[in-house]
Amino acid sequence: MIDFHAAAVEVTAPEGRLTILHPATLTLAEPRISVIGANGSGKSTFARLLNGLVEPTSGSVRVQADSWLDTVTDGAAVRRRVGFTFSDPGAQLVMPTALEDVALSLRRRYRRRTERDEAARAALERFGIGELADRSVHTLSGGQRQLLACASVLATDPAILVADEPTTLLDLRNSRMIGDLLMSLPQQVVLVTHDLDLAARADRTLVIDEGRVVFDGDPAAAVAHYRGLA
Repeated sequence: MIDFHAAAVEVTAPEGRLTILHPATLTLAEPRISVIGANGSGKSTFARLLNGLVEPTSGSVRVQADSWLDTVTDGAAVRRRVGFTFSDPGAQLVMPTALEDVALSLRRRYRRRTERDEAARAALERFGIGELADRSVHTLSGGQRQLLACASVLATDPAILVADEPTTLLDLRNSRMIGDLLMSLPQQVVLVTHDLDLAARADRTLVIDEGRVVFDGDPAAAVAHYRGLA
């Protein structure tokens, strides 16, 4: 569960202070939550608030664990609990091979390399890409790279996964594959997407427009509301 209390984000621009996200107060508790909005609406900033990649300039964002964790004062603990995948998996795949990349995310949990590699192979198998373990990440297809990014994040067993535009760079087949994966995970998933069909599969949908949450509720109604803004 993630709680926003009047959380807002402002930045300094040449013309003065610019509000990227206006104050938002809400609680994210449903298993599947989608976030939709136009490019530049503030939805990616909203997503990054969820695990402290962006800090609120006013208000607060907290994540429920054994106790409430604040994304500013408890940032490291929040990021262990809230995993994050980017629209371009290249932003987070930093090791030469698939196995090494997953193993990197497990370095704190497993001190011995043999145990770490074994756990990494198990994570790759879990997502159906075990045969890619020794492949260079640069030779993988878009869908394989996105699966690998998910495996690297989920190998650490976060309670929540935030996926920011995970299907943007993928073709239809791979988009469906990633969408099906996200909808089947045991973790709570917050999905930022332009794919309205995928957004409609959530339990709850937020529409963000010009830095404000302008709709919060039923996915089908949210998609209709968003279409009305176009």
